[in-house]
Amino acid sequence: MAATTNTMIIRNGYVFDPLNGIDGDVTDIFIKEGTIVSDLSGAYERDAIVIDAAGKTVMPGGVDSHSHVAGAKVNAGRLMRPEDHYKSARIKTDITHSGSGYTVPSVYKQGYDYAAMGYTTVFEAAMPPLEARHTHEEMRSTPILDMGAYMVMGNNWFIMRYLKEGDLEKAAAYVAWMMRAHKAYGIKCVNPAGVENWGWAKNVHGLDEPNIHFEITPREIIRGLAEVNEMLGLPMSLHLHANNLGHPGNWELARDSLMITSGLDAKNRSDLEWAQTRESARRKQTVYLAHAQFNAYGGSSWRDFCSGAPDLAKYINQVDDVVIDSGSVPFGPATTMTGDGPAQHDLYMLTGQKWSNCDVEMECGSGVLSLVYMKSSPVHSVQWAIGLEVMLLVDDPWKTIMTTDHPNGGIFTSYPQLITWLMSKKARDDTAKECHKWAYDKSSLGGVDREMSLYEIAVVTRANPARTIGMAYRKGHLGLGADGDVTVYDINPEKLDLNDTPALRAKLARPDYTIKDGGVVARKGEILAVPEGRRFYCRPYVDEGLEKEMHADLKEWFKYYTVGYANYPVPDKYLTNPVAIPVNSPQETIALVRR
Repeated sequence: MAATTNTMIIRNGYVFDPLNGIDGDVTDIFIKEGTIVSDLSGAYERDAIVIDAAGKTVMPGGVDSHSHVAGAKVNAGRLMRPEDHYKSARIKTDITHSGSGYTVPSVYKQGYDYAAMGYTTVFEAAMPPLEARHTHEEMRSTPILDMGAYMVMGNNWFIMRYLKEGDLEKAAAYVAWMMRAHKAYGIKCVNPAGVENWGWAKNVHGLDEPNIHFEITPREIIRGLAEVNEMLGLPMSLHLHANNLGHPGNWELARDSLMITSGLDAKNRSDLEWAQTRESARRKQTVYLAHAQFNAYGGSSWRDFCSGAPDLAKYINQVDDVVIDSGSVPFGPATTMTGDGPAQHDLYMLTGQKWSNCDVEMECGSGVLSLVYMKSSPVHSVQWAIGLEVMLLVDDPWKTIMTTDHPNGGIFTSYPQLITWLMSKKARDDTAKECHKWAYDKSSLGGVDREMSLYEIAVVTRANPARTIGMAYRKGHLGLGADGDVTVYDINPEKLDLNDTPALRAKLARPDYTIKDGGVVARKGEILAVPEGRRFYCRPYVDEGLEKEMHADLKEWFKYYTVGYANYPVPDKYLTNPVAIPVNSPQETIALVRR
């Protein structure tokens, strides 16, 4: 029998698999034709690739549930920052393309860089429907990674109209059709009501402040979209970018925004098979707060700016329906890009850096700005501290996800540095000595002794991102039926020295092996194989009659668009290896919507 492809045995590693309750047990991992199995026998065992992981750390492949890696605004960042490209490059090899870009890498380079770091699954956090085709084109060109995208809906004209009229049925029908039409995975809500106001150079600054024309408040949009999300039974919660992002004192508004969804029915009603995953893998939360660092600010101005993370974390510790990602700041160059146009303009007014802004007709907006986070800056030093506080002050790691909101807080290749800070108080203290004194004076970080374990790191970089976005039936764990995505680090947990932080950071940056679907794709940073990744999207349904009513409205209003109605949806050809996730049969969904 010829050697079996994508079949592998990883022997004797220290395995960290939180979704299956495995905390550093020495055990073997078996992969058969790309999928985790209990064992191998016969020809499969005889012909399998064998990796000796003795004395090494074994985790599932990394899962990044919030990154900006594909779409029009990402490409705008590449175009407006030519100086960014010479700082980092990958040379073409027999199997890889060349690529460049430091804070905003080219599509090829970002796939290689993620894989070299041990990550195999990455989700784009903001896809405007009108620009969905371009987003899928860039994901299609990104090698190795399994990907999906969240669709921006918080300032969509149809959504605001339906919610203002109290017509949740049509709002649900519209969202269901849009997700199918644009091959989206989840719902993203960015500065609700505020981005629409930006068309008149205005914003909203409170949850009960109505916007222009539609006269709908952020509170109504957040509550309405969260209800639609649960009515449709989507596998992930509403992904919320709260109002007043980046403004001193915004932690209270962030807390109040999280309270809006309290009490919603968070039962996961999708048709996904969970039989091979523990019960705890089911989604429990009703809201997923994006880049919490940027919404955890205290003070009343930049003069008395301080951390609000302790107060925000106190609320999160008291509830079970919230999960956050950190949006941490690792210092150095960044390119801020967000669907929050007014927030980007505010940043431009503060920094004077080059800036671009875009309004996406009837749907959303965005802005891009170049930035460098400096240790000498009092504000940047506090932002660094807050990005770690929101991870370390939330008691339960299952409520947190480690990100940099790439490339807003910093670049994704800084993840090894972030992990080192989370694991080592010495590493944090050493960095604080290089920072402006505000870093510890205006935050609680200096008094935080917590050091995350390898198990907790596996939670915040693998298990919880997968569980939060409803992918834990196949991602973020090493149990039966999971995708054969594995990272092997040259880290012996029994001999881990948290004082030697440069060595820890280097080993996290270049794992011994990155394994994708049972095949080695990277070895100590060198790309060895370039398989095509999958493209995940949800396919929710509502009653056909209800959807026909919605389409009549849609066609009437579509005269305001600059594209034809028939040219709006994304054709299947834009996706490679598409994986459509059915959510509720047509018969089930209408009963849920009308309950």
